[in-house]
Amino acid sequence: MAEPGFVREPFREIRQQHEADMLGMYIFLATEIMLFGGLFAAIFVVRVLHPIEVVEASRRLHYFIGAINTGILLSSSLAVALAVQAARAALARRAALFLVAAAALGVAFLGLKALEYSKEYDEGLLPVFSDPGRFSGPVEHLFMNLYLISTGLHAIHVTIGVLLLGGLALRLTGGALRLPDRVIVVEACGLYWHLVDVIWVFLYPVLYLAR
Repeated sequence: MAEPGFVREPFREIRQQHEADMLGMYIFLATEIMLFGGLFAAIFVVRVLHPIEVVEASRRLHYFIGAINTGILLSSSLAVALAVQAARAALARRAALFLVAAAALGVAFLGLKALEYSKEYDEGLLPVFSDPGRFSGPVEHLFMNLYLISTGLHAIHVTIGVLLLGGLALRLTGGALRLPDRVIVVEACGLYWHLVDVIWVFLYPVLYLAR
């Protein structure tokens, strides 16, 4: 139980305050799900209306790079889960190490994604940056637009997550974040990172394995 001074107004119990904090985080995550849900719906409609063209477009994606990135993000989620467990046990240094490991994996994900974008640019498959005439047809162009928007937006979320995890690790090692009193901060950041991971777990089969 945290010391009484830690409970903020208008709460009277630490458990009530924790539940309110988590509810706020869940609402935020729900808005993120709605954002990506619209993209998933658009991809689904294109797949239903143009199944053959979507399959052909999907085959041009580098599914092997996507598979490696999937493994990287799953490993990073494990590291974050271990960090949360360490934070609950008031092991600040161990929690920070796991957070740094997760952030490093996130950077590796972004590096591979940048490599993949460069390959697609060289192949004339990257919308905005590639010549529209390089696409086999309007459906492939539309599919690649959806691919770039969804994966680019996801990459932005990964970047934010890396900054959050890195900053949290610094606060833990510097003693600016007391444990277990402020474990809610680690838990909230962990939930955000898990959501980023889950979104990619759905993006990978929807985009890369539609073949």
